[in-house]
Parts: sequence; structure tokens; C-alpha cells
Amino acid sequence: MKQERKFLRQCALCKAYKEKKDLIRITKDFKTGIIKINDNSEVKGRSIYLCNNETCLENALKKKKIEASLKTKLTENIKNELYTVLKK
Repeated sequence: MKQERKFLRQCALCKAYKEKKDLIRITKDFKTGIIKINDNSEVKGRSIYLCNNETCLENALKKKKIEASLKTKLTENIKNELYTVLKK
């Protein structure tokens, strides 16, 4: 029986290592420039991972960590979508 490998990702803010399913993935599609959150498809582009908690999200928005990593401005719609994903 094959052992399942767990690949860890690092939160861009608190630097904690967690499984991919326990983090919020924010990706900017390199072709269209559209921001996608927790998209299951393999979107190619710049990505950032954040802990699935309000503290990391609020601090990342306040420090503009997401905007700096993705090299783009976040709209209010994207910010609202992040909070919606957080509450799930």
C-alpha cells in the first residue's frame, strides 16, 4: 500500500507550515490577471497561502502582504470574498 505524502505549505504571514487543505490559497491567473480563491483547478500564476483564521487574514490585508505577493491591487469584492471563504 502506498503511503500518502502530505505536502506542507507555509502561511505568508505567520510562517506556520500546514497542509494545503488547511490554508486559504489566493492565486492571480498569469494569463487573465483574475484573482481566484481556493480554486480546485490548477490555475497557473502567482499564489499566496494564508492560515484559515481571521487574525492572519486581517493582518495580511492591513500590511498589504497579499497585494505585494500577487503584485496587484485587491478590490473590495475580493476582500469580501476572502471573509466569506474564511467563514466556511
